[in-house]
Amino acid sequence: MQITGAVLERCGAPAPWADSRPLTVGPLELDPPGPGELRVRIEAAGLCHSDLSVVDGNRVRPTPMLLGHEAAGIVEAVGPGTDAPADAGIAVGTRVVMTFLPRCGRCAECATDGRLPCSVGSAANVVGELVGGVRRLHRDGADVHHHLGVSAFATHAVVSATSVVPVPDDVPADVAALLGCAVLTGGGAVLNAGRPATGEAVAVVGLGGVGMAALLVAAALGHEVIGIDMVPAKLDLARELGARALTPAEALDTGVRAPVVVEAAGNARAFETAYALTAPGGTTVTVGLPGPDARASISPLSLTAEARTVVGSYLGSAVPSRDIPRYVELWRAGRLPLERLVSARIGLDELPRALDRLAAGEELRQLITFDERTPA
Repeated sequence: MQITGAVLERCGAPAPWADSRPLTVGPLELDPPGPGELRVRIEAAGLCHSDLSVVDGNRVRPTPMLLGHEAAGIVEAVGPGTDAPADAGIAVGTRVVMTFLPRCGRCAECATDGRLPCSVGSAANVVGELVGGVRRLHRDGADVHHHLGVSAFATHAVVSATSVVPVPDDVPADVAALLGCAVLTGGGAVLNAGRPATGEAVAVVGLGGVGMAALLVAAALGHEVIGIDMVPAKLDLARELGARALTPAEALDTGVRAPVVVEAAGNARAFETAYALTAPGGTTVTVGLPGPDARASISPLSLTAEARTVVGSYLGSAVPSRDIPRYVELWRAGRLPLERLVSARIGLDELPRALDRLAAGEELRQLITFDERTPA
């Protein structure tokens, strides 16, 4: 079938991307789903720093590539011989959250309860394939690569059934989309990696979409929360959400310390700040993705003398099928106001300017929304 999508033509184009225009929005051909696959009509897709890192060249991926990895949509077709979706309650008409790390459930890494990324899914993501070793996207007779097994900046996607989690009908598409990356990553940094004890404070350095999701989940779980960022508007929102909000300089100067500190900014300086704000005996969790050449400096002595722990957490150390239902219940109970993360709604043709706003720190989550009547 013919779809419309946003294809990245090359990595490393210079900013502003509204001028260099590395993305092309236009028609593509989408194959039917094969065994173990689904076709999903995309309802909402979030723009995340992981998309930006491919555009700016910090994460080099094969191009042309149809971007987008955080999304929700409605299952329209199930590939032949696909048993897993039926077992998981997925059928045509089901709303699903799309997650950017497929989990095969069979490799040694999948047996680590979320601590390590699935090796099968990771290998497919690197080369721009689905986990079955195929590409279902084409343009002018040539293959187009998949982004992290999702490629959600389009009207439709074919994905592995291992890349989706069903959600109840009462979960709106805007909320469901955020569950696939921002909440899994930020919330999981608290829930799965940091694991604060009852009554312990949680600090978050970097209040973008992932960091603000970490703050929201920590608050929903009953923890005192401290939000740290340099952007006044983000600090204002953190205060509205019940957090103590500080700039990095204020936090360091006033001696703020927390047993669990999440770094979600994706740069070396933020990591150093997060480590400095971690109390003795505490845990620094880093979920940001800095450039591959970034380096940070910490004191090895403090690791030993103060019994510190530093944890890297990819996708919030999540098992999506386990964690997403828990976040849904917190949202249903009114304790996890994920709607507050949405800072703008855009169309596909607005992506270049949206990337510029994201890089400037002006946005939390910009959602691409698709009218059900949008022609494919």
